[in-house]
Amino acid sequence: MTDNELISAFRGGSSSACEELLNKYKPVVLRVARRFFLSGGETEDLVQEGMCGLYSAMQSFKSGDFAPYAYACIKNRIVDAVKHSESCKNLALNSSLSIDGEALSVPSADINPEDELINSESRDELSALMREHLSPLEYKVMSMYVDGAGMTEMCSALGKNYKSIDNAINRSKSKLQKILGG
Repeated sequence: MTDNELISAFRGGSSSACEELLNKYKPVVLRVARRFFLSGGETEDLVQEGMCGLYSAMQSFKSGDFAPYAYACIKNRIVDAVKHSESCKNLALNSSLSIDGEALSVPSADINPEDELINSESRDELSALMREHLSPLEYKVMSMYVDGAGMTEMCSALGKNYKSIDNAINRSKSKLQKILGG
């Protein structure tokens, strides 16, 4: 059966069609999950998130080729989990720091004036480092990425396709990891 036939059967209540789709795309989930790191978690946590993304894709798919749609849903769910994990971990830092040099509007009772000054200096240093080492597109993409913009938002704001934005994010992460010694 094709993916579209399996989805139709799944929506018709076939548990075997559901299982077949989940098994068929689990290697994709594993491949995507291994590319990310979840602070305080394990790869299995990301695999679970990816499987949830796949299941959601199976429910919301309309028409066309299912494979790219499923991949996008899987990856977006995993990226969201990583972002959420990092934002929870660094709530105090994220509440006062933005790559573009503007403070975010989320107040935090944990930050005192000394911390704000340190964060301001760190923000300026990071912004300067990014401007120096990233291409203009990479800088714009990473600024939006850090501010929590989704892929669709970045694509339309920058007039680029999904693949270009995804590649810019991956290149930027790689460059910044090398520069920052990670």
